[in-house]
Amino acid sequence: MRARYAVPLGITAVGAAGLAYATGVEPRSFRLRRITVPVLPPGMRQLRMLQVSDIHMVSGQGKKRRWLQSLAGLRPDFVINTGDNLSDKKAVPEVLDALGPLMEFPGAYVFGSNDYYAPRLRNPARYLLERARGQHGLNGKNDPAVGVERNPWEGMRDAFDEAGWVGLSNTRGRLKLGGLDGLEIALTGLDDPHIKRDRYAEVAGGPEDADLSLAVVHAPYLRTLDAFTADRYPLILAGHTHGGQLCVPFYGALVTNCDLDTQRVKGLSTHSAEGRTSYLHVSAGCGANRYTPVRFACPPEATLLTLTARDA
Repeated sequence: MRARYAVPLGITAVGAAGLAYATGVEPRSFRLRRITVPVLPPGMRQLRMLQVSDIHMVSGQGKKRRWLQSLAGLRPDFVINTGDNLSDKKAVPEVLDALGPLMEFPGAYVFGSNDYYAPRLRNPARYLLERARGQHGLNGKNDPAVGVERNPWEGMRDAFDEAGWVGLSNTRGRLKLGGLDGLEIALTGLDDPHIKRDRYAEVAGGPEDADLSLAVVHAPYLRTLDAFTADRYPLILAGHTHGGQLCVPFYGALVTNCDLDTQRVKGLSTHSAEGRTSYLHVSAGCGANRYTPVRFACPPEATLLTLTARDA
């Protein structure tokens, strides 16, 4: 009799331990990823850019807030926020408190769907099934305005703008980096493609004349990557995927929550379109939807990208 029940009990114990780790340990194991990207003009001094994404702040997440504050100690040259700061409509003050030290540096931002709309409680299994069928969006129909509660995102936008961060929702902007001989970065951004707020026609035409041009978007849908790459942007920055969030060790992500392939769900890769190639960096983010607060084999992170000179 003992042998009969030993295997099921063992499986149950392993499953329980895995669930406890995925909900109680890994989501709080914040990490800094460091990568180098050769995108600067030959002879130009290197730049350090910090990317934060998918904070999904819920009121009371003190450890996450303190970790984000500590990133200011890296002294980046500038900061890029690729959206989904909220997962709780009451958490705007905590997002601003967490990012306050980073807002002392030059920066730019785009918003994601969870900045505009509050998350809803859903069956987690639908996440995998809908992505397997290629259905994306807040309700599977790309119609975020139906039956969805709105977040008070305007106050967050106003605070970012007041700090000097450049909003990039279907628009262009520039950052002038103080102390670096007046170096300028041209930025082009899109509103969130995941809920079809992107309007590439409003920013089409390629990079402006500047020391460096960057493309920024929350969700790395292929239509946006194709457009940015065809327009010759050397580096595209995105978030949204959570790195797969629930990954299989030694295999990787099962889903990306968009039409990007799972091999490029996080980290640095390349994207090609119309005979041109751009670097793509997708942040795995440092949070998760409040109703699915789990991570497995995909710890929360921010990324310090060191931009170096490309070969002539």
